[in-house]
Amino acid sequence: MSVEERIQEAVAQPVALFMKGTPDFPQCGFSAQSVQVLRAVGAEFAHVNILEDPEMRQAMKEYSNWPTFPQLYVHGELLGGSDILLEMYRSGELAEKLGATAE
Repeated sequence: MSVEERIQEAVAQPVALFMKGTPDFPQCGFSAQSVQVLRAVGAEFAHVNILEDPEMRQAMKEYSNWPTFPQLYVHGELLGGSDILLEMYRSGELAEKLGATAE
């Protein structure tokens, strides 16, 4: 499977977090913060550990036109990184946006 196909498969998930590490063992503070925020709103999410796949890591930067990780996708749409997620969490917008994933 090509890297483009793997990206398409991952972003096709209702909620997908491209992160450094795993939800139970994040490898950077920003990824850890993103996981905490998602868990705080009760979101179920798929994850991709971009540290395990350098090809995916580089391809995601080009795909999203977003140079850093984590990157959160909801229904194929890039929401942003940890700073945006934290802001959305504080405003209640994240819980509202992710509530639509259950439908």
